[in-house]
Amino acid sequence: MIKRIARTAGFTGLLAALLLTLLQSFWVAPLILQAETYEKAPAAATQEHTHDAGAGHQHDEQAWEPEDGWQRVLSTTGGNLVVAVGFALMLAGLYTLRAPNRTSQGLLWGLAGYATFCLAPTLGLPPELPGTAAADLLQRQIWWAGTAASTAVAIALVVFGKHWALKLLGVAIVVVPHLIGAPQPEIHSSLAPQALEAQFKIASQLTNMAFWLALGLISAWLFRRKTDDRYPA
Repeated sequence: MIKRIARTAGFTGLLAALLLTLLQSFWVAPLILQAETYEKAPAAATQEHTHDAGAGHQHDEQAWEPEDGWQRVLSTTGGNLVVAVGFALMLAGLYTLRAPNRTSQGLLWGLAGYATFCLAPTLGLPPELPGTAAADLLQRQIWWAGTAASTAVAIALVVFGKHWALKLLGVAIVVVPHLIGAPQPEIHSSLAPQALEAQFKIASQLTNMAFWLALGLISAWLFRRKTDDRYPA
């Protein structure tokens, strides 16, 4: 069973990560690159003003970041692979508790994962382009983790709860983080145009939905494969 989980997660994570990288490269990444031009423009203007003033200064060493092109694509692929394999391990582990009867049920698991880790958290913390003001990172991480956890528990209670009280409890749990509210910056500001932000939010949501649907479908298909000499359980 351990081998079955590991192989399901490995192959699923690889395929889903490649799909996610492909979608991001053609849809999400161009929007980020465009937003970076707005983010770098004020810094360039400030630096030029400093040079014109003739003030003595030193350039601080910046942290390394991948350059546009193959370095960025390779870095993105590596990050996506780690995340995809981790989520696929989670799905495969859940399948040992409640195995899908049909491969198509993997789509439902994928939708649940999307609702838990993407849709619910982004209702309070939508995806942000470079140059967007944001609240304290630790506070956002705590709220994101709490929202994801409450959404996962709520879905489990609503779907698998046999008593109406459990289902009602699930509905109550899912709204608690949103009643508390996500941490917000003191002043909302963005260097990128509003239209670009709207495109980025839509692209991020649809890209992540496609990723989770593929993750659920592929993992369910691989997990349900019959044991043979080529794919031992």
